[in-house]
Amino acid sequence: MPAHPEHFRTEDDRRIRLIDDYPVYRELLARNDAPPGSSWGVFGDDDQLGTLNFLVLADLADAARTVRAGRAYSLNLRSDAITSSLAPTREPFVHNIFQRTPFHRDEWLDRFYLQYATQIDGLRHIGHPDYGFYNGADGTDFQPGTERLGIHHFTALPIAGRAVVADIDGYLQSIGGHLDHDAGQPVELETLCATLEHQGSTIKPGDIVLVRFGWLGHYRDDSSADWRKNLVVKQFHTGMRQDRDLLEWLWDHRVAMVAADNFAFECWPAGPDSPFFAEADRSGVADDPHAGIMHRELIALLGMPIGELWDLDRLAADCAADGRYECLVTVSPLPVVGGVGSPANAIALR
Repeated sequence: MPAHPEHFRTEDDRRIRLIDDYPVYRELLARNDAPPGSSWGVFGDDDQLGTLNFLVLADLADAARTVRAGRAYSLNLRSDAITSSLAPTREPFVHNIFQRTPFHRDEWLDRFYLQYATQIDGLRHIGHPDYGFYNGADGTDFQPGTERLGIHHFTALPIAGRAVVADIDGYLQSIGGHLDHDAGQPVELETLCATLEHQGSTIKPGDIVLVRFGWLGHYRDDSSADWRKNLVVKQFHTGMRQDRDLLEWLWDHRVAMVAADNFAFECWPAGPDSPFFAEADRSGVADDPHAGIMHRELIALLGMPIGELWDLDRLAADCAADGRYECLVTVSPLPVVGGVGSPANAIALR
């Protein structure tokens, strides 16, 4: 498959592989020619897109037919929405405006961390301590302006397709439950599946899955200022429990990418029962705050991009109003050559 598969496709003219041509996740786990549980080489040895290749399993014209109500939603937070930073290594940018004449303005940004708020994690973002980066890429080559696994490949694709909103918060509230965001509650795969069943939602090959935990609503409306400040120190966030069954579910459904309204899609930090602790973690050689996280397997092994801090509240409310949880989504990362991640610039059309 070429680095940029034909994305403007129709039902009658698809240059794609059949869904059954791809191995199932259990076959990936049994690999001895690549890291177990990896998709390395499945999309080609020089692949730059990972599971975004699955977008070609869907008909873009069919995805466009999900736009019925004629409403559009930005899924991006304002630049001042997250304070203080949720990651200790990221700082708010400094916005500078200057003028050449009284009737002219220009600007620049200092200290611009591309993964500060609403973002998409690219394939350079996380490597696996035991196996390295996606498709065996050499991380020492990840320099500004270099090609391998740069975020600019996502922009050139481009990313557009059918998305399904899994409103976990809405489902739990409908049955008298809730998520404990103050404690950083892990969410089970069974809860995600129950949410989709409750909504009557079906995941199709090539879909983008948008998971709403209600975390952003809690951050903005219900939490104390002290709780928000302590997030950086304590680093605890509601999200999906680290679970190999979840990886199997995502891969075998041929999900193109996932995004959520929380910090990392998965709960943070990884639970002590996570199956994703690397050998370096178990031996105590590495003192890594990423120990046990699912990012390593999602991004580095499967090649699945992750969207974080997506603002899904208004979109989910609109979905609940008419009982239809599908939409057309476009994602336009900044075309930074060699970029690690980017603001998502995501829009949902219904």
